[in-house]
Amino acid sequence: MTIDERIRRTDVKHPPRWLYWILMQVTAVLNRLNNTHFTYRARPAEESGPIVMIANHASRVDYQFTAPVCYPKMLNYVVGYNEFFRFPTSLLLPAMQVIPKKNFTPDTHAMRQILRVIRQGGSICFMPEGMSSITGMAQPVIPGGAKLLKKLGVPVYFSKISGGYLTYTKHCLDQRKGRIDVVVDRMFTPEQLRELSVGEIEDTMNRLLAHDDYIWNRREQVRFDGRGRMAKKLDTLLYLCPKCGALYDMECEGNTMRCRSCGNTVELDETYTLRPVGGSVCPELVTDWTILERQRAAEEVRRPDFCHRGHVRVGVLPEHKPLKGDETSLIRGEGELCLDHGGLHFEGVLEGEPFRFTIPSAQLPTYGMCTDISRIYTFVDGRFLEFYPDAGDVLLWDHLTEELHRFQGGKWQNTPYRHRED
Repeated sequence: MTIDERIRRTDVKHPPRWLYWILMQVTAVLNRLNNTHFTYRARPAEESGPIVMIANHASRVDYQFTAPVCYPKMLNYVVGYNEFFRFPTSLLLPAMQVIPKKNFTPDTHAMRQILRVIRQGGSICFMPEGMSSITGMAQPVIPGGAKLLKKLGVPVYFSKISGGYLTYTKHCLDQRKGRIDVVVDRMFTPEQLRELSVGEIEDTMNRLLAHDDYIWNRREQVRFDGRGRMAKKLDTLLYLCPKCGALYDMECEGNTMRCRSCGNTVELDETYTLRPVGGSVCPELVTDWTILERQRAAEEVRRPDFCHRGHVRVGVLPEHKPLKGDETSLIRGEGELCLDHGGLHFEGVLEGEPFRFTIPSAQLPTYGMCTDISRIYTFVDGRFLEFYPDAGDVLLWDHLTEELHRFQGGKWQNTPYRHRED
């Protein structure tokens, strides 16, 4: 069988207790090394029956901040489908009875498995944003999460994670040790889920999970060890010069970013504080900067002649042999990707054959990013496709796609809770 066939033919069970115990010991060590502090306003482990555990999706290691707070209650995690195609997660995730989910697209297999676990008395953990934070701010929850919680009808707990993104940023895969604060609380009782509407549940999720690591650290002033390279790959996140408006013309070295077009220079210290050099200018926070980029994207997609295009290489998942190292797909095609008011279009070659598709913007709220801000993926007719833009303008594609979806009335709209003090 192919990897996909094995996934689709497997019904998840309770995680093996002996393996879960071992991983809890490993997680305890990692949390000590990361200087993680837990504060409990409620204790999920005291619930006698099934629960759902959720969190703001701060980083790629959020299991460290959700599993320990529930133990000895064991969780069946919901994880991106594509992670089952990478070694060693291709072995660990099935062994831990993790549920694969195709992100940002309907997945009936995943929904059946979630319902099955709850009916058998197990507990679920998933991240309602669907993907770890790109910018340090929590994204709005993906539509459907609130409806799922209401259907499951079990107590819902959550972890609010602060400092997780600044330790494991999306633009740079280096670990930067500082401090991580985790507050654990209950979000819904079964009675509240019955009484509240789906809209009220979703609004509560967005309000309680809203977070901005840069605002948090403006207050806390925690130093994160960037080893003199705080600006490493920061140009993939901060691609717009705030002085001259040039796109993807920033260069990074050490703790400094400089625009090649106008010379605007910004320094970043180990608290992630931005400081303009000389007569240069910059926003106060990194997330302020990304909001400028998003505002520009929102203006672009409102133009009647809006069109963004570029040449990309196309990756697919392997059929039998898992990927190794930093690989997230196998390059098997190339062509032109285009985003306009008609949606996302591709025309090119895939696995030696002509290939094209169109996805209406209403059906494309955003993309997934497997590792850092170097490629994006989506699903076309249920098939994983990953795109590597030649121009490296990955986050621009992401911003334009999200804002076009919202402009055209898509279900995944912004919320008033983002980028604010807790």
